[in-house]
Amino acid sequence: MRAVVLAEQGAQPALTEVPAPIPGAGEVLVKVQVSSVNGFDLSVAAGHLAAMMEHRYPVVLGKDFAGIVEAVGEGVTRFTPGDAVYGVVTKPHLGEGGFGEYVTVLEEIGITALPAGVDPAAAGALGLAGTAAADSLTATSPQTGETVVVSGATGGVGAIAVQYAAAAGARVIATARPGEEADFVRGLGAAHVVDYTGDVEAQIREISPDGVDVVLHFAGDGAALAALLTEKGRLASTRGYGADQHPAATFIMANPTADTLDRLVADVAAGRLSVPVERTYPLAEVPAAFAAFGTGTRGKIVISVA
Repeated sequence: MRAVVLAEQGAQPALTEVPAPIPGAGEVLVKVQVSSVNGFDLSVAAGHLAAMMEHRYPVVLGKDFAGIVEAVGEGVTRFTPGDAVYGVVTKPHLGEGGFGEYVTVLEEIGITALPAGVDPAAAGALGLAGTAAADSLTATSPQTGETVVVSGATGGVGAIAVQYAAAAGARVIATARPGEEADFVRGLGAAHVVDYTGDVEAQIREISPDGVDVVLHFAGDGAALAALLTEKGRLASTRGYGADQHPAATFIMANPTADTLDRLVADVAAGRLSVPVERTYPLAEVPAAFAAFGTGTRGKIVISVA
C-alpha cells in the first residue's frame, strides 16, 4: 500500500510502498479515505517522541482517519466489513497511522461508526482535535455567563473549543490576529478577540478586569494565562501545563473513547458543530501540508488518501 512513513530514526517523511497491515485479535482494518495533520504528527516526524514511545519502523504517520472497514480480527463484534467509521489511531506504540491506504485500529478505543450524511473529510479531521477540545471542556465545565479564554483559538482544537464554549453560554475571548483570523473566530462564536502578537494579558484584563473563569490553553504562555484566573477559575491545557504548575490546571491528553467520538460526530451531523477545513492535500504532498501547518492555519488541514 502507499503510505507516508519514517523509514528509520532521523529520516524525513516520504511516500513509499509498504505492506498493508493485517488485523490481529480485537483489531479493525480500515481502508482510509481521509486523514488530517495534527501537531502530534509533526512531533513524531521531527523525532521528538523517539525516546518517549516505541517506534516500529517504518512508522506510518497520521493519527486521524475516516474510511470503510475492510476486515476485522478475531473477537471484533462492533464492526463488520463495509461499515463507515472514523477515529484516532490509539496504540501504545507508533507504527500504523492514518497517512496510509490501510490502517489497523483497536476496536476498544479510537473508532466509532460514521453516520450517513457526515462528510468523510470533516470526520477525518475531527477525531484528535475534537477529542482534545471536548476533554478540555469537560475538565473545566464552563457555565452560562462565565468568561472563557481560548488561547490558540484559530487551530483545529481551538476552533472546536470556541464553538462548544459559546454553545454552553459562556462569553468567549479568543486569541487571533486582526483581519481574517479575527473574523474566523468570531464566526465560530467568540464574543471578543485579542491579538496574540501583542500583550495578550493586558488585552484580556481590559475586557475582563476581574479575571476570567476558564482558560483553555492550546497555545501561548500557560503561567501568564493562569494568572488571569479568578479565585475559582479553571484551566485545561494540551501543552503540558498541569497541576504541577498550577493547582487550577489540568493537563489534557486526548482520550478518544467511543462515547466521545459518538458525541462529536452526532454534533456534526446535527449541525451543532462544524469542522473548519482550510486546505486539502493529496497523500503525496504530506511534507507540504506539514510546512503549511507549521506556518499556522485556520482550522484543519486535511489529507486525501483514497
